[in-house]
Amino acid sequence: MEQPRAAVPDQQPQTLIGSVQRAMRLLESVARHEQGAPAKQLARETGLALPTAYHLLRTLVHEGYLYRDRGLFFLGEAAERLGSSGAAQKRRSVVVETMARWRDVIGAPVYYAMYRDGEIEIMCVSASAAHPAVEEWADFRETGHAHAVGQCLLSQLDDGARRDHLGRYPVLSLTPYTVRDEHSLLRRLERTPRMEPVTERQEYALGAVCAAIPITVGTTAATMALSLPAHQADRLLPAARQLQREVGRCLGSLALSISI
Repeated sequence: MEQPRAAVPDQQPQTLIGSVQRAMRLLESVARHEQGAPAKQLARETGLALPTAYHLLRTLVHEGYLYRDRGLFFLGEAAERLGSSGAAQKRRSVVVETMARWRDVIGAPVYYAMYRDGEIEIMCVSASAAHPAVEEWADFRETGHAHAVGQCLLSQLDDGARRDHLGRYPVLSLTPYTVRDEHSLLRRLERTPRMEPVTERQEYALGAVCAAIPITVGTTAATMALSLPAHQADRLLPAARQLQREVGRCLGSLALSISI
């Protein structure tokens, strides 16, 4: 005679899911109380039996999602990290979507970069099959002297920071058009008008021309840039001006997103 199947394995996933749901309800309830809330109040608000609420609250405290102080429960560091991670992802999505719109309107790939902790960092590139990005054949961080992104970021630094950067990443000729030495580069950077687009023509890669516009948010040096095939060089400055206008219109809404 066939024995009946055990019920426990079939019920275990449901039990686990139910526990997660109850824990999430408790977290949401605690989040509504900036001044903290006692277990009895949280149990009442979530419709949980007090022993169940106590068990889940202790578990959440142990895992760092909550902490307890004088009988009141507050959101812990782990929960705060979840919130900040979600906010950062949302900010990044705003920048990515905006850059894609600029790419299509202007008809060129768009790059976003920052100078952070002494390094050039390409934060986001918006390219497509119709508008391909310049291939990174030499490390962008080490060749800032040769591309518009790096030159734009270096132009926003003070003289000491520039020399420090070039001491770590010396000027090297990448193409016949690359600036020849540090002295020539520093003179060019000193003469770069504030808030004007920085352009380079085939200094980083043969067949490509680039322009970058400076963006300063607080003390952070940043830039939005674009590139074009060399045979479209006559479009470079008008496209850079268009990108500058687009950035200017959106900078207010992007200011909080700029640190993606």
